Amino acid sequence: MSNAGSNAGNAGAARTVLVFSHRPKVRESITNAVGRRPAPDVGRVKFLEVGAVAEVLAAMDSGQVDLAILDGEAQPTGGMGLCRQLKNEISNCPPIVIAVQRRDDRWLATWSQADAVLVHPLDPLVAAETVADVLRGAVPARR
Repeated sequence: MSNAGSNAGNAGAARTVLVFSHRPKVRESITNAVGRRPAPDVGRVKFLEVGAVAEVLAAMDSGQVDLAILDGEAQPTGGMGLCRQLKNEISNCPPIVIAVQRRDDRWLATWSQADAVLVHPLDPLVAAETVADVLRGAVPARR
């Protein structure tokens, strides 16, 4: 359904963005920073907020996720290790953005094979632009 290559024909279809953190406040800060429409050319996004690794795995396996944003500080399993696992175990894994607490942790996000990194406190302009950029280059999720 979703097709990053033909956004004009996709303007009405919302992209699904999975947001993972064990802390509801972190999930809320991510969704608020990104917003429901990160850029006009990528259309609307709908958020699927999850707080457990099992929920992330099920959602990613379903093929319904267009982009995942994982909390690098999530407990007990952090988003960076989870990202690396997903990238190595799922064929055509959707793009993943890691949200880290410290700018110095960006190198760990690179190790995790993340497509992009956000640093807390999240700047709404940077968050929306980063998500839009990743979605523009994304391969459509299988439905």
